[in-house]
Amino acid sequence: MVKIAVIGAGKFGEVHLKVFKQLEMLGVAELRAFCTIKQEEIDEFEPKYGVKGHKDYKEMLETVDLDAVSVVTPDFLHREIAVYAANQGKHILVEKPLDVTVEGCREIIEAAKKNKVLLQVDFHKRFDPDHMGVEAAVREGKIGQPLYCSAYMEDRIVVPVDWFPGWAPKGSPVWFLGSHFVDLLRWIVKSDGATVYASGSKKTLLPDYGIDMYDSASALITFKDGTAFNLDVSWILPRSFEAGVNQGMRIVGTKGLWEVDSQYRGDRSCTESEGMRTWNHNFMREETDKQGRTIYRGYGVESIADFAYNVKFLKEGGSLEQLSGKYPSGEDGLEVTRICAGIMKSIETGGMVRL
Repeated sequence: MVKIAVIGAGKFGEVHLKVFKQLEMLGVAELRAFCTIKQEEIDEFEPKYGVKGHKDYKEMLETVDLDAVSVVTPDFLHREIAVYAANQGKHILVEKPLDVTVEGCREIIEAAKKNKVLLQVDFHKRFDPDHMGVEAAVREGKIGQPLYCSAYMEDRIVVPVDWFPGWAPKGSPVWFLGSHFVDLLRWIVKSDGATVYASGSKKTLLPDYGIDMYDSASALITFKDGTAFNLDVSWILPRSFEAGVNQGMRIVGTKGLWEVDSQYRGDRSCTESEGMRTWNHNFMREETDKQGRTIYRGYGVESIADFAYNVKFLKEGGSLEQLSGKYPSGEDGLEVTRICAGIMKSIETGGMVRL
């Protein structure tokens, strides 16, 4: 089995813990440790997942027998941790974005190549069956040559204000949300970024909450093949919005179009305690198997599990060359960061950025 640990045990870090613990039941992976700087998370997760929690990731990597790690820390901390893990010879899964600088991405990639380890980025929107359908349709020429596309992703204000007030000023809705759809549309059209023109606004987080970060960002990205991509992101939707995130995409080509409303999947409820809600069970849903065990399914699970299966393939004699092009790579992460960094630069300078 793949011996694995999780670095970062916050809101999404626990998803990684759940996935790797589940893979133990399938004989694929063994969750051996996790790392977090918060004692309360260690106290909660040690008995819950049956593994030791560490506060120092370097100490964990040096003392625990591991094949691989997943890095689920705030975006700006990915670089140092991923490089150190690569230099320790560990295969690495990094939450998106790979890093918030082009230089950081390149350093991580070089460390992984030098140490001959797998570097995978968790761009989980590629694993959504609806998005996979769009990619297949475009690849097969069903809508002809892509002309233009658009996407929006909007979080409730609880994300920067309640969940991450400490690091929200060091992030942005571009990194936290935009990187998802930048990767998705780039993967669909099979082209890299050429130019970016963007704008952002600071009308509520800074004056109302003292968080010096953009509320929203809008960008026009032109890919090298000529496809135009309009992206809108924000993380200030009202707390009462019916879902955690509002999102969708569309792409128009010379012979047709394809649209996906990723928020409204047709599943909704209304209760006295929660009010109106819509649900995306494609991302993660909890089931019980015939042995009474809790099982998690969905693209939010499969994108993480894919990393463990890739490492298992390598442990059984497979090569990185054989896996090439079959997972979101460090190079994919670099291109997404290159585009998102261009968006941020365009917002700050007010001009077009050539990538």
